[in-house]
Amino acid sequence: MSRYFIAYDLGTGGNKAALYDERGTSLAEHFAAYDTLYPRAGWHEQRPMDWWNAVVRSTRELLRAASVNRDEIVAIGISGHSLGVVPIDAGGRLLREATPIWSDSRPDRQPAEFFAHVSESQWYRITGNGFPPPLYSIFKAMWYRDNEPAMFARTDKLIGTKDFINLQLTGHALTDYSYASGSGVYDLAAWDYSDSLIAASGIDRRLLPNIVPSTRVIGTLTAAAADALDLPRSVQVVAGGVDNSCMALGARAFVEGRMYNSLGSSSWIAVSSTKPLLDDHARPYVFAHVVPGMFASAVAIFSAGSSFRWVRDQLCRDLREQSRADGADSYELMTAEAAASPPGAKGLLFNPSLAGGTSLDDSPAIRGAFLGLDLGHTRADMIRAAMEGVAMGLRLALDELRKMTALGPEVTVVGGGSRSELWRQIYADVYGVRIVKTSVDQQAAALGAAALAAVGTGHWKDFSRIDEIHQVQAVAQPDPGRQATYERLLPIFAQASKDQSRLGDLLAKLKN
Repeated sequence: MSRYFIAYDLGTGGNKAALYDERGTSLAEHFAAYDTLYPRAGWHEQRPMDWWNAVVRSTRELLRAASVNRDEIVAIGISGHSLGVVPIDAGGRLLREATPIWSDSRPDRQPAEFFAHVSESQWYRITGNGFPPPLYSIFKAMWYRDNEPAMFARTDKLIGTKDFINLQLTGHALTDYSYASGSGVYDLAAWDYSDSLIAASGIDRRLLPNIVPSTRVIGTLTAAAADALDLPRSVQVVAGGVDNSCMALGARAFVEGRMYNSLGSSSWIAVSSTKPLLDDHARPYVFAHVVPGMFASAVAIFSAGSSFRWVRDQLCRDLREQSRADGADSYELMTAEAAASPPGAKGLLFNPSLAGGTSLDDSPAIRGAFLGLDLGHTRADMIRAAMEGVAMGLRLALDELRKMTALGPEVTVVGGGSRSELWRQIYADVYGVRIVKTSVDQQAAALGAAALAAVGTGHWKDFSRIDEIHQVQAVAQPDPGRQATYERLLPIFAQASKDQSRLGDLLAKLKN
């Protein structure tokens, strides 16, 4: 009898359901989108029931596409986008139609209240929470308390995105260590919530869900869930994990020092290790890994693929029209044009900070720029400079990680940007390491979730099978000549970023 696993990759834009066999082969997948709402400045909300409806929709479409016996589907694992705060009552009922997602920054007074009791540096050292504080769950919980007291009084638990789906699947409101580590009150060293940080928040600990391992079977499908998904009630559900950690697992970063690079709208480099990588300057953001005893520490740039999309939409509209007319991929048309420009884009630099600064920048007010532009530059140079600028921004992030731990000799790339051969070579030359693209590609988070289900139900003894699943499709080796070019450009790029931060502060004053 065959055994199959369903993985859910609950992302910011929608849910991807994927079906895996016992060997870890992906047999089919289906994506169902949902909306993000922006009712006020800084408010980024989604409807939890939209997540559930997308899970139902994608599961049913997945099963239509896959010729498998439903009785042979044995387990479900889920990866969920981070920092969600979903209020439910004692009966498990949703108390707010739309809830803040990871990028929501509505807490205004709450961080100052919290940091009156504990310094921000001390908080970071305990939690590894390197994003701006208002993004973290505890500050959103404090905002609920201060602004929606009637709803808050009825709240029994505040749970995460994937935890809400697990509640719909099993009736149990639990979380795992990786998701809890983004709560804002989690002690990485203790592998538990911190009583002192909870006290600083003024939030009752009972509102925080109990923590279990990511591989823990938390239940089987309820009758309602089984009916909605058209699956047998015997299907087991594991706790799953936060997307960053599930992606690390699926991208082979489950061994000390292994790295992966996610190349999407935002991009980050993450390394797995038995100790969290903490630094007050670079402020890597750290999540407990879904792998027991490990952590996933990452540094990021906020606008990578989104900056490249801006270049496409503003400077390459003809290529978009061409792609609509003949079916070609507009990004492939762009990179083909960029290939005509030499490494270094004839002295043209691009700062990709179109979405503002990260902890690596001197100011969050930094904005993007083309630098060194002259009458001799072509659009090909501008496209290549944009690709190189994203790579150099990430190289500065990689250098910060190198200061903290020994890193492996290669980086596995995942996400949409990994499809470009030119961009992979640019990364290899800028980073000075091998860049490896495998067959898993954009399925890293889903594979991580499936692996949690397989290990949690005893069908895999450990995660080592993931290495066998990855089939190397392309390797980009650093070229010494091009690498030398980028090494000369890198300090200029770093200085330009500092200058852009100062200019960003000045320009921000004009907007106020």
